[in-house]
Amino acid sequence: MTTATQPRRPGSMNSTLIRDLQPHELPDIEMPACEVRPVLKGQKALVTGAGSGIGRGIAVALCAAGADVMVNYVGDEAAAGATVEEATHCGCTNRGRAIIHRADVSDEAQVTDMFRRIKDEFGTIDILVNNAGLQQDAPIEEMTLAQWSKVISVNLTGQFLCAREAIREFKRRGVRKDVSCAAGKIICISSVHEVIPWAGHVNYAASKGGVMLLMKSIAQEVAPWRIRVNSICPGAIRTPINRPAWETPAAYAELMKLIPYKRIGEVEDIARLAVWLASDEADYVTGASLFVDGGMTLYPGFEAGG
Repeated sequence: MTTATQPRRPGSMNSTLIRDLQPHELPDIEMPACEVRPVLKGQKALVTGAGSGIGRGIAVALCAAGADVMVNYVGDEAAAGATVEEATHCGCTNRGRAIIHRADVSDEAQVTDMFRRIKDEFGTIDILVNNAGLQQDAPIEEMTLAQWSKVISVNLTGQFLCAREAIREFKRRGVRKDVSCAAGKIICISSVHEVIPWAGHVNYAASKGGVMLLMKSIAQEVAPWRIRVNSICPGAIRTPINRPAWETPAAYAELMKLIPYKRIGEVEDIARLAVWLASDEADYVTGASLFVDGGMTLYPGFEAGG
């Protein structure tokens, strides 16, 4: 006597079958539709590395929420200009204005000049988003000192230099209670790789691990001056830089093995959190690494019981 195999039903899944689920067995992906509110009206922001990807998304969202935004870039002026165009033509009634500024965040003199200009243009700065970063990947035995140094200088030293200049202005100016109950906000863009090791990318992972303790140490030091410092740690986000990981159905399916929530992240997922962290709604949040990763840091290899 034979027994017919019963179709699997998502509501009755055994944990040992989770990794074998097919897209048709899961709920359709529904993207959030969130109201844009002017929670940053009157504030002045700098977003580094804002010519594309996550940086562009954050700059657009801050501007839509009412902030005036300086869009920093280092290479592609046209891309930075496109960010400004998108940010200032978002259709939001309370949107701020935006300008571009070229600076290499790993160069102390260029960072100093950038902060001088934002004060000349906007009068002050309330929000710093330390987003600029890059990868130069290689196996450890083949990685050059130049590759190591370049990634550390941009991803880590750049965040230090920009944070230092912002804090100097926050302390000089103090709290403007009509604008925000904090003297200033710093948002460090880190990565899930501040906690997940990444073979073949030791310079990048080391830089993001460094960002974690840079952020927490600064947050601890400057909190009494009502300066809040936090990190956003993205997982897999759909941006041009990681196109090979999501562009084809086969690549996307492989990526989903690392993401329990079973969808790729979008820049808007990061941008919405950045706006919230910069607003007074997050006033009691400081020193936090907030992971936006669809569960990538939940050890997905153990989803079937090990």
